[in-house]
Amino acid sequence: MKTIFLKELKLNLKNFFIWSLAVGGMGLACIMLYSSMEGEMKNMADAFSNMGAFSDAFGMSTLSIASIKGYFATEVGTVHGLGGAMFAAILAIGILSKEEEGHSGEFLLSLPVSRSKVVIAKGMCVAVMLVAFTVLCTILYIIGFAALGEELPVSEFFKFMGMQLLMNFEIAAVCFAISSISGKNRMGLGIGIAMICYFYDIIGRVVPDLKDSLFVGPFSYANASEIFSGADTPVGAIVVAVITVLAGIAVSFAIYNKRDLAS
Repeated sequence: MKTIFLKELKLNLKNFFIWSLAVGGMGLACIMLYSSMEGEMKNMADAFSNMGAFSDAFGMSTLSIASIKGYFATEVGTVHGLGGAMFAAILAIGILSKEEEGHSGEFLLSLPVSRSKVVIAKGMCVAVMLVAFTVLCTILYIIGFAALGEELPVSEFFKFMGMQLLMNFEIAAVCFAISSISGKNRMGLGIGIAMICYFYDIIGRVVPDLKDSLFVGPFSYANASEIFSGADTPVGAIVVAVITVLAGIAVSFAIYNKRDLAS
């Protein structure tokens, strides 16, 4: 099991660095641009906060983009949220199915290791990669605040990063379950799941009839504008997230242990 785990880490290391540096780097770049745009932001803040549904969808009606906290929530929060969700989906949706698609399933299952241990090893790889992704991005964002000489809103910042990690686990769990069912890498489906979750949250904040149903989406509890404005964390959404993660893991074990894998 240890060998499979280490092999998966090595195979996914390149993608990890590409996504971490791309998402974290874009977030860092956005932070660094704040000082040069601060003057313009003050003039634009009032206009953006009164744009109705657009302002509600991106949190500009509750936070001022003229402040570093509001700017981070609306700009970096969007970049990190969508980028992290896509990375989680792409990482998890092919990690089990690639053995069948690449015709290496027969060799893998000939090793003295059970299918359950294969699922555990690959699941651990996904979890470690997502934690490392969050840690690296966190470091880059802190560097950005330090470089600007701006005070880091510690409690809101770390709550945001923690909720983002949980959101990534939730999306990864769904895609991990799909990977155990499918015999092919459904990367397009994974990206689609991440995008649907993101746009469902945006639409739900605009359409009044959907606001009561936002808790079923992973972006509901990881929304940067709500976290940085001090809104209460939706407990129902956290419960749904935990259930989804556990259900995704359970399905992965149940399906992968019984499937006939192509050699």
